[in-house]
Amino acid sequence: MNPLTSLLNLSAAEKEELGIVHTPQEIAQQPATWLRTSALIQARLQEIQAFLGAAGLKAAHNQRPTIYLVGAGTSDYIGHCLHHLLRQKLQCEVVPVSSTDLLINFSDYILEERPYLWISFSRSGDSPEGVAVLERALAEKPDISHLVVSCNASGRMSQIIKDKSNCLGIVLEEETNDQGLAMTSSFTNMVVAGQALAHSWSAKEYEPIIAALSDAAQAFLPVAASIAEKLSAEGYSRACFIGSGVLAGAALESALKLLELTAGRTKTMSQSTLALRHGPMAALDKDTLFVAFLSSESTRQRYEIDLLREIERKQLVGSALAVVGCGAAHLPKLDTTQIVAPPQHFPVPDLYRPAVDIFFGQLLGLFFSLRCGLAPDSPSPNGAISRVVQPIEIY
Repeated sequence: MNPLTSLLNLSAAEKEELGIVHTPQEIAQQPATWLRTSALIQARLQEIQAFLGAAGLKAAHNQRPTIYLVGAGTSDYIGHCLHHLLRQKLQCEVVPVSSTDLLINFSDYILEERPYLWISFSRSGDSPEGVAVLERALAEKPDISHLVVSCNASGRMSQIIKDKSNCLGIVLEEETNDQGLAMTSSFTNMVVAGQALAHSWSAKEYEPIIAALSDAAQAFLPVAASIAEKLSAEGYSRACFIGSGVLAGAALESALKLLELTAGRTKTMSQSTLALRHGPMAALDKDTLFVAFLSSESTRQRYEIDLLREIERKQLVGSALAVVGCGAAHLPKLDTTQIVAPPQHFPVPDLYRPAVDIFFGQLLGLFFSLRCGLAPDSPSPNGAISRVVQPIEIY
């Protein structure tokens, strides 16, 4: 029995005492919920196609809108896990832009007479920055089209776009609206929703992909849980996560999950793979857990393997791991770097992998949190962070 299943099998009283009523279940349920999220998008496909077409995505390539992927924190990292796929499938410029940046620098991001589609992601739909930016855009830039993806039907963002002709709301199943502080199910289901949206005109192509993702995740979960639980006992005070392309989004989210769930007791950083070599490598030491999300694309992987071998040669970190949640038919051979992968091959391209690979970051956060004596469902003893970010003054 893997450590995640052991937690799930505890009694209700034991879960309550440990503060794990929600988080382990919300991690474990993800592969099954993805299939329902994909089906939800499929059921609304005609409506979505009509909306995207009206937003300009069937126009000539040079007349298509620029898409901003908008969110804060984990919801911002959804955009970093999707932008290359959406760019490839919709054949237009796609840019992740955090709502925290948009709020402060609104006018700097808007070019006059340029068409835009903003796709906003929010678990609660009540993020103060997300709500404020959306309200301002609707008031000052009514030509911008908006698609809001949320896990909460009663959230403010879903409500304010109702009955507006250039807006569309997609609310995922209530099961994806995580009750634990850290976004887990909500994150990956909104990533899957974004992948399905990328295939709005190629839905049949996505069907075997989402099925393979769900199967790969089921196979990867017990492996990732066992390794994460063992690492939690080794006392690392720091962790570094790297990745290339959309897997850099998985690295960002992993760093945040471990930081949040340990209340900052594990200091984390994230870099794109080769960027690590340009200064940030100086932060690595023997107290560092080093996690690389390893590409399955051959040229990209060569660069990543060279970096891992450099870190091995210089003996820079306490432990190094290469995560391949799915997609790699042949795993590389490394000297001291441990490969974290499911026992069988699932042919999924890198563009779709963040939903699976992020399990390792989520599980590190869960088991490190328990090792720190924290309650993963609410791991911030001093109240520094909360499930829904507190309101701020809007200027």
